Amino acid sequence: MTQPVEFAFVDATKVSNQDQKHLQPIVIKKKFIDAEIERLKSLPAPANGRRMSYVSNPNTGIGNGLLFGISVAVCVLNPGERTQPIRHNSSLVNFCIQGGGHTFIDGHRFDYRQYDVWTTPPWSVYEHVNDTRDTQVRFMYSNAPMLEKLGVHIVDENPEVESVVEARSEKETADQSRTSPYGTFPLDDEGAYLMPYEKLIDPPHIDMKPLHWPWERVKTELDKLRALGKQYVGRRLYLMYDPATGRTNGTTNSFFATITIRPGNIVDRPHRHVSAAINYYFAGSGYSIVDGKRHDWEAGDLMLSAPGWAVHNHASNDQDVYELTIQDQPMHIALGSLLWQEDLKHKPKLLGIQNGFGTNRLNAVESGSR
Repeated sequence: MTQPVEFAFVDATKVSNQDQKHLQPIVIKKKFIDAEIERLKSLPAPANGRRMSYVSNPNTGIGNGLLFGISVAVCVLNPGERTQPIRHNSSLVNFCIQGGGHTFIDGHRFDYRQYDVWTTPPWSVYEHVNDTRDTQVRFMYSNAPMLEKLGVHIVDENPEVESVVEARSEKETADQSRTSPYGTFPLDDEGAYLMPYEKLIDPPHIDMKPLHWPWERVKTELDKLRALGKQYVGRRLYLMYDPATGRTNGTTNSFFATITIRPGNIVDRPHRHVSAAINYYFAGSGYSIVDGKRHDWEAGDLMLSAPGWAVHNHASNDQDVYELTIQDQPMHIALGSLLWQEDLKHKPKLLGIQNGFGTNRLNAVESGSR
């Protein structure tokens, strides 16, 4: 006999604002990353070709996340190796930290080198090839932990590449028996609508294409920001932007990826935001102050640098710093949950702003820039 599912009522009558604990910052030092790369290199080649391991934070619960909704995997291919095709409903931001090679995404080839960034949209069939003489090492950032917590991360290990691509290009003929004669219509003059079933389950398609940002071209533009004088109070970075993400300013629908140049002896102003961030420092050194504690880092270190709503700032030592930041801000903009505070001397003013971010976004920017 099936056992009944247990549940409980939790009395929140007298509860106002419960204290929420931040995740602790974590600095994964280069020596540990290098040791894991060497371990993966030495393994016998797996049948699927994917030599990889997750940088897992056990405090994030279900899923191998470094953050609650972001995983970072170290992926290694020895010279001459390739992975088998795979697809899943999670999206990826890829970053090559060593070597090079190429990837096929839905039949399109992208050649990449060290410090290149590219995306793999959900449900795209992809495989990686190392056609160089050097070991290929990639960081693979994914929103899979969020889907795993929801119990809906779907992975197809053996997709038929040609049939999948062909199926996407076919258009289904409209079935009148499945179409409501009333369509979508306004219920009042205030903006409330009614939408029928077939439109609910089949919204307008927005094509998410794999995109590639070669480091050589990005660096040329990024280095121009170094010359900005002290009067510039913003951060010297560029977002690798996919216009398909629209108002959420994303690299994918879940994440943005930015690359920053931080000139020597620059100290950022403390700030905080609901979105959380992971930094990979690939040149220079410095430190971060998170919730009042100092964390030193150097080139080759990976850092959970900004737990959600934790006060933090970053500083460079004598040399210029280059860093890749992955942050889940686009997801929060879509949810209407983003709050960002720059001026910590005052209490944040919560404003519903009617601009490109939409009225659901909470804003706490007092002054300065992000």
